[in-house]
Amino acid sequence: MGANSYSEQIDIDNTYRLRMLISTLPPYAKDYFRGIQPHTESRTRIAYAYDLNVFFSYLHENNPIFAQKEIRDITLDDLEKLRPTDIEEYLEYLQAYTDPQNEGSNNTKTNHELGLKRKLASLRSFYRYFIQHEDIMYNPVDLVTMPKVHDKAITRLDIDEVALLLDQAESGDKLSEREQRFHDRTKLRDVALLTLMLGTGIRVSECVGLNIDDVDFKNDGIRIHRKGGKEVVVYFGDEVESALLSYIEERKKTEAVAGHEEALFLSLQKKRISVRAVEKLVKKYAQTVTTVKHITPHKLRSTYGTNLYRETGDIYLVADVLGHNDVNTTKKHYAALEDDRRRGARNVVKLRD
Repeated sequence: MGANSYSEQIDIDNTYRLRMLISTLPPYAKDYFRGIQPHTESRTRIAYAYDLNVFFSYLHENNPIFAQKEIRDITLDDLEKLRPTDIEEYLEYLQAYTDPQNEGSNNTKTNHELGLKRKLASLRSFYRYFIQHEDIMYNPVDLVTMPKVHDKAITRLDIDEVALLLDQAESGDKLSEREQRFHDRTKLRDVALLTLMLGTGIRVSECVGLNIDDVDFKNDGIRIHRKGGKEVVVYFGDEVESALLSYIEERKKTEAVAGHEEALFLSLQKKRISVRAVEKLVKKYAQTVTTVKHITPHKLRSTYGTNLYRETGDIYLVADVLGHNDVNTTKKHYAALEDDRRRGARNVVKLRD
C-alpha cells in the first residue's frame, strides 16, 4: 500500500457500496449523486443514500399514493405531489422505525434531534437538486422547519482520567481475565495509539490510516490525510514520541499480512487495525477509568482540544490543529471554556491602582 492508498481504498470501497444503495432507488437518483459528487465526500454520499432509502421505503409502506408502486417506479412527479404535512409525518416516523436495510431481529432505529436534522437535510438536498435542474417546480421540504438541536455538554476526560487511562493501557490490571490474556501482546500498541490520539487530537480514521513512514521522528510530526484528501503534518510532543518509539521497535519485528506491510497500527490478525477495533479498544480501557462518561475516540479528540485551548487560549490554533474548516465549529465546541476565560478576565484590566 502506498502513502495515499488507504484513503483511496476507502473511497473505492465506498463507491461500490454507494452503487449498491443507489440500485434500490428510482433511476433519477443516479443523476443526483453524480451531481453532488464533486463537492461531497464518499461517506457523505453513502449517508445520503441510506437516508433516501429510508425515505422511499417509508413512502412505499406508509403513504397511500405510493402503496401500489415499487420504489424504483416512484417518479419525480410523484414526489412533487407531497406536501409539508407528509414530510412532517415522515419526521415523526423517524423517531422510531424498522430499519429497511436490516432484516435481523434487532432492527429498530431511533432518531433524536441531530438524526432528524440530518435526514431532513439529506431530503432537502435531494429536492433542491431537481428544483435547480427544473425537473420539478415544488419543494415541500423547504417549507418544513429544521428540528432544533439543543447543545449538549461535551464529554471529555479530566486530566487525572487521562493519566489513569494511559496507566491502564500499560498495566491492564483492571481488565477482565479474558482481556488480560491478550494484553501483553497489544500493550505497546495500545499505549502508543492512545497517547498519539490524546497528544495530537487526530481523528480515528486518520489514526488507522497511518503508515510507518508517515512518522517523522526528526521533526516530531506525523503525515495524515484530512477530510477531502488534504495532506498535513501534525506535530507531537515528547510523551507521544516515547510511546511511538517503543511500539515501532516491536512493530518492525512483526510480519504483516500481504497488503498491510506499511500499516503503522496492526490488529492481532496482523492487518491494519480498523476504526471499529479502535473504538472497542478505547471503550475497553475507558470503562476501567469512568463508568459515568461514554468515552469514544472522538471524546479523546475533544479532550485534546480542551487541554490545548486551556494551555494556549488560542481558539484559532485549536481549530487549525484539529483541522476544522470553520473556527465557529471550534468555538461552539469550546464555548463553556471561552466563558470561563471571559469570567477570569473580569479583574485583569485595572482602572485605578
